[in-house]
Amino acid sequence: MSIRAVIFDYGMVLTGQPVQAAHEGMVRISGLPVDEFEKHYWADRHAYDEGKLSGVTFWQKFRQETGLALTDQQLDELNHLDARMWTTSDPQMLAWHDQLKARGIKTAILSNMGDSVLEHIEREFAWIHGFDALVWSYQLGMAKPAPEIYRHALEKLGTRAEETLFLDDKQVNIDAARELGIEGLLFTNVDQLRRDLVSLGFDRDLPLPA
Repeated sequence: MSIRAVIFDYGMVLTGQPVQAAHEGMVRISGLPVDEFEKHYWADRHAYDEGKLSGVTFWQKFRQETGLALTDQQLDELNHLDARMWTTSDPQMLAWHDQLKARGIKTAILSNMGDSVLEHIEREFAWIHGFDALVWSYQLGMAKPAPEIYRHALEKLGTRAEETLFLDDKQVNIDAARELGIEGLLFTNVDQLRRDLVSLGFDRDLPLPA
């Protein structure tokens, strides 16, 4: 069956690397060693992505669990820098998206995403509205790799699993998509994507990224 739609993860697929200066700013405000900051930063990230925490309550919980004497102003700055860190884009992947649309391929973004980060992205990037479907985890109260979120994306696109290609930078999310019959490719970089599309025969239906 031909590929009729491509679903993209946002972070590390449509984006470049996280903004290092924003990350450094968060570590500096916390006063923690980098590895300690990372441990606490990621501890509740899935709950944030699921909408169980907002950007504000995520950082309030960070303050509580680290025991740091951070002011509310500092928490606001951490929330802003967090959003800034993920507001990047990859011109090559955006150009490939345009190639797909020109070929008549449907496109979607399926991303584990918290509210404050998305608000910043929506202010900065008009290009996200060029996709046929946008699926943001916190708005649904569920996140990858939950099967229901993939089914929701397919429903919004109006395509079958076997005619849909999904790109993500995390193997666990690819595995979950494949369990539902969705074609999945682990994304590392554009050159590897091009090779994978050819080796799997997807170049019969899809243009190759330039």
